Amino acid sequence: MIGFAQKMETEKPDYSQIEKDIADPQSNFYYPKLLQRFQGYDTTMTLQEKRYVYYGFTFQKDYSPYGHSTFFDSLKKVLNKESHSSEELMVIVRFTDSILATNPFDLQAMNYQLYAYDKLQKKSEFTRKLHQMRIIVDAMFSSGDGLTKKTAYYVIYTSHEYSLLNIMGFDFGGQQSLIEHYDFLKVSKNAQEIDGFYFDVSPCLLSLEKAFKK
Repeated sequence: MIGFAQKMETEKPDYSQIEKDIADPQSNFYYPKLLQRFQGYDTTMTLQEKRYVYYGFTFQKDYSPYGHSTFFDSLKKVLNKESHSSEELMVIVRFTDSILATNPFDLQAMNYQLYAYDKLQKKSEFTRKLHQMRIIVDAMFSSGDGLTKKTAYYVIYTSHEYSLLNIMGFDFGGQQSLIEHYDFLKVSKNAQEIDGFYFDVSPCLLSLEKAFKK
């Protein structure tokens, strides 16, 4: 995973306000327009727009935090090699494109694309995908510092918890706990003497609750 700087002003996402604003065609945060800009690798998106496109996805029909793409199964067969030919690298790009078509915020798929583009020496594609990843990471880092429940990182997928740990340079300590609507991930021994990080996973739990009611 590519490293990112994470020093910025933090603010919890207001999901109720986000839901209202992204549904308004007159709003600057109207979701179809924001998503189009995100998928178009728009480098002019403000931090607030990054937050709205990321957290606003929880209100879209394709949002499925516990879903599994069958393309990942096919992808693993290709990835399970020590080296890849140019043809295999393009297969990785195609499979990850299919995954991102329904989940445009899948950081794991993006990371595999970065690997493929790097090996294929496709610099412009690599730069665009890295920028897209930064939009997601900036949104998450803008939500808190993760050190307490009050200042938890807000994520829309539990897999993003592990991505953030990786980006910050921490190793998962092997223990995960669900406390109210927070995931707590313990981290391995580190110079900062941090025990672990809190992640607010409210949208994930709400989606699960809705699925059980069906």
